[in-house]
Amino acid sequence: MNGTDVSQTVLERLAEEWDALTPEAQKAARYVLENPNDVGVSTVREIAEAANVKPNTFVRMARQVGFEGYEDFRAPFREAIRKGAVSFPDRARWLQDIRKSGDLGGLYADMALGAIRNLEETFAGIDAEALKAAAEAIWASRQVFTLGVGVNNANARNFTYLASTGMVQFHAIPRPGSTPTDDLAWADTRDVLIAMSMRPYRSEVVAAIEVAREQGVTIIGLSDSPASPVIRAADHGFVVAVDTPQFFPSSVSTIALLETLLSFVIAVASDEIVDRVERFHHRRHQLGIYMEEPE
Repeated sequence: MNGTDVSQTVLERLAEEWDALTPEAQKAARYVLENPNDVGVSTVREIAEAANVKPNTFVRMARQVGFEGYEDFRAPFREAIRKGAVSFPDRARWLQDIRKSGDLGGLYADMALGAIRNLEETFAGIDAEALKAAAEAIWASRQVFTLGVGVNNANARNFTYLASTGMVQFHAIPRPGSTPTDDLAWADTRDVLIAMSMRPYRSEVVAAIEVAREQGVTIIGLSDSPASPVIRAADHGFVVAVDTPQFFPSSVSTIALLETLLSFVIAVASDEIVDRVERFHHRRHQLGIYMEEPE
């Protein structure tokens, strides 16, 4: 068993023993689970300071999951570094290992490879300047309508929710009991429509885009082909790769692109958006919406 396998086993053991750990030990375990690369290069004092706990907490945590102490706990991570292991395993070797992992190993490997390829193909085909132009159109607009139906409905609503934590006048459409064209009835040249549909293209999305164009709305389109009616009608069109072994088109690259687009909007926006996001989350903490971590 190589160093990478052993260090992964340690992480899995930490996760399994989570409920048995004290609150302070959980803070130490959380830091290890989220920053495993730090373990092999940090002394117990250094990693304790980073995790905001006492050094003895790491020692107790290590013992609680079966090690003699922190140095024993750290050994597999140091061995992984010595052997030149990196954060992500060699893709070909990793996928080959997955295929041997049981009856569904082949499907697991195909899904993982498909997700990786979709992300690579999508971002390789998109220029940062094009994303910046779309982001500037969003920030300069009066209101933004995000349209997705079927599989893409959740993607559109997720983007709208995230954007609404710092900006107002974002609308996921169609609204309950409405149609996309009804929701765009009063949209005009001051507004933006973000529309997405993959083959087979949804007629209500294409129809809404046609209405939006007639009304002078700026259109940002996400679809799976340059020949898609969504892309051809868009002012800012982005082709996303959606191939997958399963029946439905993959949403991995669509979600990643929407998240990137939102990050560009924040980058081109005024400083007030950062204050808005901070106030939004501060209020949610005050209302008890989030579970507070132990200090």
